[in-house]
Amino acid sequence: MTQSLSPRVEAVFWFLLTATGYFLLASLSLHATKGADNIAAVWPPSGYFLALLLLMPSHARARLSAFAGMASASFAANLWGGVPPLSCIAYTLANACEAAVALWLIRRREVGELSFMVPRAVAGFCLAALGASVVSAAVAWALVEGLTGASADFFLSWLTTVLLGMLIVTPPIVMLARMIGTKAMDNASRAMKAEAAAILTLSGLVTIAAFSQSEFPLTFLPCMAVVAAAYRLGPFGAAAGMLIVTIITSLMTGQGYGPIAAIEEASKVKVLFLQFYLLSLLFTTLPLAAMLIVRQRLAKRLEQSNRWLLQAEAAALVGHWRVDLVGWSIRWSDQAYRIHGLVPGTPVDVNYSVEQYIAEDGVAVRKILEQAVRTGEPFEFQGRIRRADGEIRHVKSHGSIETGRGGRAIAIFGTVQDVTEIVENARILEAARSAAERVANTDMLTGLPNRRHTLAFLEKALEGAREHGAPLAVAIFDIDHFKRINDTHGHAMGDRVIHRVGQRAKAALRDEDMLGRIGGEEFVCILQRASAQAAEIVAERVRKAVETGTAAEDGLPQATVSIGLAVFDGELDIEELLHRADQALYAAKRDGRNRLRMAA
Repeated sequence: MTQSLSPRVEAVFWFLLTATGYFLLASLSLHATKGADNIAAVWPPSGYFLALLLLMPSHARARLSAFAGMASASFAANLWGGVPPLSCIAYTLANACEAAVALWLIRRREVGELSFMVPRAVAGFCLAALGASVVSAAVAWALVEGLTGASADFFLSWLTTVLLGMLIVTPPIVMLARMIGTKAMDNASRAMKAEAAAILTLSGLVTIAAFSQSEFPLTFLPCMAVVAAAYRLGPFGAAAGMLIVTIITSLMTGQGYGPIAAIEEASKVKVLFLQFYLLSLLFTTLPLAAMLIVRQRLAKRLEQSNRWLLQAEAAALVGHWRVDLVGWSIRWSDQAYRIHGLVPGTPVDVNYSVEQYIAEDGVAVRKILEQAVRTGEPFEFQGRIRRADGEIRHVKSHGSIETGRGGRAIAIFGTVQDVTEIVENARILEAARSAAERVANTDMLTGLPNRRHTLAFLEKALEGAREHGAPLAVAIFDIDHFKRINDTHGHAMGDRVIHRVGQRAKAALRDEDMLGRIGGEEFVCILQRASAQAAEIVAERVRKAVETGTAAEDGLPQATVSIGLAVFDGELDIEELLHRADQALYAAKRDGRNRLRMAA
């Protein structure tokens, strides 16, 4: 509110605001205590000055002006109240030390604004006020004791009065000023303002009713009123209600009214009991209000987190569930119900949730959960459930075991995710991959393995034969006079002949053998676990199958094949073995074709 003022005008503003308020509060307090042997229960100027120090700008000019205003007002009020000049100076110095120490202690713990909405900050403020009060009482007692011989009771009286002044007066002033500065009061509805006014008015009326008579000990009524204010209005309600109760109880007790004034003890005992009463009320309501604010904030955060969780679960098709092993009950989130095809809130039990898995998956799920309960280890499983509408869905669950005292399992918490689309996409991708692999490894004309796949298969077979001593043979054959067939009948007929030769040769092989086309009219037979004699029999069967098979086909020209056979003899690579078979093939061609020759 002073940001638009020049530094000099601002300094004058804080001087006048401090001096005026401090003088009025000090004068009223001194006047109110005349009837109680000059013993005050609360010293409001201390709280007022500390509130201004917390609200004003942090630069030195404003604070120096405020301290000057406080010193002038303190000296004048005490002098006007009949206090000797030297004692006025001592009181002023003590009050100045008290404010400086309190501000220093608060700023050490709170770098920014002191918030009465946070329990930790409230506790720090109380400790700072207590420390400052001890210092102030020690300074006042030391100075006054030298002047008038003050007793130890003076130290205790000073400490409690200025402590209550700061604890009771500072919070409502600070909170009210910040509410005005942030226009929080303007944003409040009329109903809220009316409720706040009614609650605080009721607090005052209840306190007047309780302390205007001494026949019944009704000191608990103001406590109830302030607690209600704290519950409905938060820290400001607690602080404002506390201030109202303090003003009324101090004035009425000082004038001899109320249950505390009726105590048959000395005045200082009555004051100490009143201070104890106010402190008890203060330390009950102010922390309670701060904790209520924290609870409200946590409740809002929890509500927001739950809302985000439900949105995230719906977007990811993930729900959560919890099984209470003690009460043997289960709780599902809304998305868990939807995954199972149920309306959220439909009654379900533990057995129902497991019985939704199809038979073979349900057995596995039970075993996994039972093992998790025994070991306490996290678990994961995937299975198929039959929804309420009969649809089969794939779901995946992750979970963990909650343990109680002694490590005993008390609950199972888990998530459930509908992974049907993921499973289906994986199946489609696998089918596509398999199809692509088949295309990449298949000769398109004959449907047989192509050159790349055939040589890779031979590489593995040769490795097995070399490591385990398994028999292995390779037969290479091609179609005799294939160029003549192409030239005479055309390439289309030549392709048909190649296809038919491949099919006839494949039909003549054993199940463990492999036939591949490695180029043009050339084929390779890989004969696994075949001795030389068995390999020769199989290769000859291939030759005869081609010769007789193609001759019987209508419209196809006669075709025969020449075969070169090589049996594995410790070759280091497939090139050596294929080379030996190829040399045998050339020998078969030289000897007249349509025959089989064994490599040396």
